[in-house]
Amino acid sequence: MLSPLTLTSPRSPPLHSLHLIPSPLLHPLPPDRHRALSHLRRNLAVKSGDSNPSLSLQLSSLLLEWRGAVIRLSASSLFWLSLAAFAFSLSISPRVSASPGPLAPTVASLAPVVVDEEDRVEDKELGATNSKIPDDKDLDEAFEKLESKTFALTVPLSVVALRDSVPPSWIKDFVQSQGNRLKFHLEVRADLADIHNDLVESIKHDKINQRSTVHADLITVGDSWLNYAIKNAIIDRIKITEKEDWFKALPQAWKLYLRRNGEGLLDSEGSIWGIPYRWGSMVIMYKKNKFDKYGLQPIRDWKDLWRPELAGKIAMVNSGREIVGAVLKHMGASYNTKNIDIEVPGGINAVQQNLTLLAKQVRLFDSVHYLKAFSAGDVWVAVGWSSDVLPAARRSSDVAVIVPESGTSLWADLWAVPSTPKSATSEFGGRIRGPSPLIHQWLDFCLQPARELPFKQGVIPGASPLSFKQPSIDASKELIKGLPKLETVLIAGVPPPEILSRCEFLEPLPDSTLSEYSRLISSLQKPRESGWEKVLDSVFAIAKAVANPAEDIYLLIKRQSDFV
Repeated sequence: MLSPLTLTSPRSPPLHSLHLIPSPLLHPLPPDRHRALSHLRRNLAVKSGDSNPSLSLQLSSLLLEWRGAVIRLSASSLFWLSLAAFAFSLSISPRVSASPGPLAPTVASLAPVVVDEEDRVEDKELGATNSKIPDDKDLDEAFEKLESKTFALTVPLSVVALRDSVPPSWIKDFVQSQGNRLKFHLEVRADLADIHNDLVESIKHDKINQRSTVHADLITVGDSWLNYAIKNAIIDRIKITEKEDWFKALPQAWKLYLRRNGEGLLDSEGSIWGIPYRWGSMVIMYKKNKFDKYGLQPIRDWKDLWRPELAGKIAMVNSGREIVGAVLKHMGASYNTKNIDIEVPGGINAVQQNLTLLAKQVRLFDSVHYLKAFSAGDVWVAVGWSSDVLPAARRSSDVAVIVPESGTSLWADLWAVPSTPKSATSEFGGRIRGPSPLIHQWLDFCLQPARELPFKQGVIPGASPLSFKQPSIDASKELIKGLPKLETVLIAGVPPPEILSRCEFLEPLPDSTLSEYSRLISSLQKPRESGWEKVLDSVFAIAKAVANPAEDIYLLIKRQSDFV
């Protein structure tokens, strides 16, 4: 009896599923063949004239039986040789590695494994041991079970981002990398406050509509908004592991700055609530043609804002942390000073005095219109975030952009996961199902070195978090040569090494320090307006309620009033 071979291969089905076709030479002849053989024997005996027909028949029978035995032996040998050759070819075939490679397996490499799984002896889907080939009934039942299962054809990823903060090439490249399974949706908002306030309304006050930010899988959160978002419980922790490549690639300075406790304060043992994808700095832009015309020295540092010849020629963003921070840097202190009386020479009185002098120098504290005043020529100096200033500088001529030599504040845009509302509802769809499984793929994508290119080319203002390092001086000169249209010390959006080492992120401050900042800002007296300015302000207030373009008319009229 033939013993079955036990040799199997991952690329071939088990031998018990092969259907071997028996050779007819290994089986007895049918009755009609026996009758034909007897007739042949008698004819041979008569034609040979043998006097002993029985002896001739016996010889013929022995001859035929001997030939049959030889044929059977040959067939049997051929069968065993073929089977041995088949087994030998399986034994030398390449084995499939059990460890996954760095790339996903192709469809061709997966196909044999699927066939082998379907013919496995223990079929988990059918729930029983298949010691024999399943019959048609079992196969039909298994097929019906397979048909009844539902498979997700697409995986959604919804993102709400700050306008002009995500390069368009990122979206195109990410969609192509994920293939047809991705359903990507991007919505942009005008400012960070809009995203933050929308989350608060949705989560804290249950005011949810179809455009609510809470439906997104990821949202943009400014680093200065991060502690408020954590404290108000409008964002969730991002579950990551230290072994993930994209997290390991982040410079250590980011990891120290992003780890926060449940109150949003810095904590080396805290959780990660946001992942950076863009950053920049506070910069100063000034009109070179005006400075050259009147023989003014270029601006180099914060102290230049207190020069008498620049009185009334400065516009600045309306941010308490930035205004008081500029005063502190001018006095040699830190943006993140927690106790002014102890850490700053002269204490709170000295800070108040310098702040009052700065207020007299600045013509406009406004985070929206300060660049319009600069473009209209009402001011010659603009102090603002690089995300605002750099695009405006590239549209202008004869301007220079500098980073204060004593250091400046840094800002960052982060990806965060919004919290799920308490009264979860599927009325408007959205992220009630839980965060998209593609969140980590998107975070990894945004932190790849190839994503730095749009920032270096100036398509989007800012820099990649991976560039948070100090480039060499020689590399700085080469990159500056590539930007002849804009005079700036920034290197592909990054401050020079000697200045970057003195720059600071705006860390969360204690409530007592924030209250002190508020008292300093509120103590500033607004300069007394002339009659012309009062009339213009009244006209502008009425016109603004009718149409926004009146802002440009206001700047034009105000510019003409300087000559009256």
